[in-house]
Amino acid sequence: MAHKKGQGSSRNGRDSNPQYRGVKVYGGETVSAGSILVRQVGTVIHAGANVKLGRDFTLYSVVDGVVKYERLGRDRKKVSVYPAAAEQASA
Repeated sequence: MAHKKGQGSSRNGRDSNPQYRGVKVYGGETVSAGSILVRQVGTVIHAGANVKLGRDFTLYSVVDGVVKYERLGRDRKKVSVYPAAAEQASA
């Protein structure tokens, strides 16, 4: 085995693809059923009304409606989707 690197050899050049995590839909926006709301690692944001948690902690909408981010207790957050008809009636 040579103790010196040969000319032009490089031990770098590997990289992984980005994960594209974060909030995909913000509060007040309208979504359709199945829309991804948040991509995350662990439950940084919890699932609220009409929102389900995927096996990779992705939060997605179950119904068509308007997104609302709310507090869950003192130090947690949750995201809910309220049907658009109910949202207009309360406004």
